[in-house]
Amino acid sequence: MSEFVRGLRLWFAPERIREEGETPDYRFSLANERTFLAWIRTALALIGGGFAVDQFLPGLAWGIRAGLALGLLAAGVLCALRAVNHWVRCERAMRRGEDLPSSRFPALLSLVVALVALAMVVVVLFGWEGR
Repeated sequence: MSEFVRGLRLWFAPERIREEGETPDYRFSLANERTFLAWIRTALALIGGGFAVDQFLPGLAWGIRAGLALGLLAAGVLCALRAVNHWVRCERAMRRGEDLPSSRFPALLSLVVALVALAMVVVVLFGWEGR
């Protein structure tokens, strides 16, 4: 079974993580869980922002409004999926005594949010009607 599939199965059966390595100090597992919850809060905020753009900017040209909303919604979905993936990867690394995994996802998420924010600045400066 590939490492990817094995990791994905742990999303839905986290008790199987106990089969690997040794139990780390519970404080590290709790910190990992708090990080997971922070990612989920971020995902919810992005999803809420996507819906807000769509609902509260009706005067904005449809293509621009949909693009901004979909960018935020997609970032929220990716953030939620990444949260559980990161939690599993970190928990496994701690149990195995390995270095914690590194990730490019925070940089990618930051770029998406910055691009949407930049687009919103342009919208605010030049008006809602897409002139």
